[in-house]
Amino acid sequence: MEQHNNSSLLKNYNRLPIEFVKGEGAFLFDTKGKKYLDFLSGIAVTSFGHAHPQLTKAVHDQVDKIWHTSNLFEISLQEQVAQKLTEQSKLAKVFFCNSGTEANEAAIKFARKFGKGKSTIITALGGFHGRTMGSLSASAQYKLWQGFFPLTPGFTHVPYDDIAAINDSINSDTVAIMIEPIQGENGVIVPSKDYLKKLRAICDANDLLLIIDEVQTGIGRTGKYFAYQWTEIKPDIVTIAKGIANGLPLGAVICSEKVAEVIQPGDHGSTFGGNPVSLAAALAVTELLTDDVLNKIQQLGESLLTGIKNLQLEKVTDVRGCGLMIGVEFDASIQVKDLMKELLENGVVTGTSGNNTLRLLPPFVINQKEIDLFLLTLSKVVDKFRKAEVKQLQSVQ
Repeated sequence: MEQHNNSSLLKNYNRLPIEFVKGEGAFLFDTKGKKYLDFLSGIAVTSFGHAHPQLTKAVHDQVDKIWHTSNLFEISLQEQVAQKLTEQSKLAKVFFCNSGTEANEAAIKFARKFGKGKSTIITALGGFHGRTMGSLSASAQYKLWQGFFPLTPGFTHVPYDDIAAINDSINSDTVAIMIEPIQGENGVIVPSKDYLKKLRAICDANDLLLIIDEVQTGIGRTGKYFAYQWTEIKPDIVTIAKGIANGLPLGAVICSEKVAEVIQPGDHGSTFGGNPVSLAAALAVTELLTDDVLNKIQQLGESLLTGIKNLQLEKVTDVRGCGLMIGVEFDASIQVKDLMKELLENGVVTGTSGNNTLRLLPPFVINQKEIDLFLLTLSKVVDKFRKAEVKQLQSVQ
């Protein structure tokens, strides 16, 4: 694949030379009419696939009414979606913004306002909370920091899934622990089953806030409404974005009553956050995300995870994940970025993350037939790489 030179665009994306112009369900179509199975969902965004009739109707109906007013006035759709989110999270209040990084920036501000002078937030190495300066500083990945120093102060970074390191890092200035229930950008890293429960206990014992970043894992991605619900804890703050509006820009912070009561008019805001069009899509998403759909996500995720393991691909070193969020890690003999491009050539859209890991985030509307198609294509592509490696070795000998 040759890189397309978008001369008028900033070169901050390493774009592939394919443009998708149409989507139907779990499939995408490019400018040449080629059909692709979408196992990326716009990086966990289009959870209910493309051109979903209920979502399409909700957005069309709202566009015909009003696009934008201002958060200086009441917006009833915000109230409706906020009620859905508080019911599901068992928390008290919601703030709407435009994206995941904005949600995390707001969470950082809310935590520091709550702290009344305490400001340090503990986060995990390998974590990803966004690319604006506060959330970037919270994201403990050196490769993301290069060129952007000095970082925003007030963050302590410890190894993920390491309770002892958390305890050792708490001091008189610590106000919160901010963590992902699964590290998506770091390779779909799943912590110990009791990790979040132990974090909750630490926060309770030290009067700290527990902030759960559900930007990628939330809104059904793991088979629960929120991934933290697998351990039945209650955070103080939850941040979401990505799948909440199925492709329209929307993020949100959901917080407990004790956090909400310290936030006053003028403390934070957003011009576009919670606009009626995005909220119309979000309301439709919340209506679509039923218990039956969550159970289906769990079943399909288990089928996909088991199916990959049963392929017994010799270049695979680990398969991990939860629900429809799965990482397939390969050994160094296969470059996963090249594998991803080969899958694309064969009509399957995937992604990469972490240490040589293929990231799979299929939409909730996939079926077993489409999972089988993916498994067949993955097996074929990995076998092609294996044969190419054998051929190369033979030529050297």
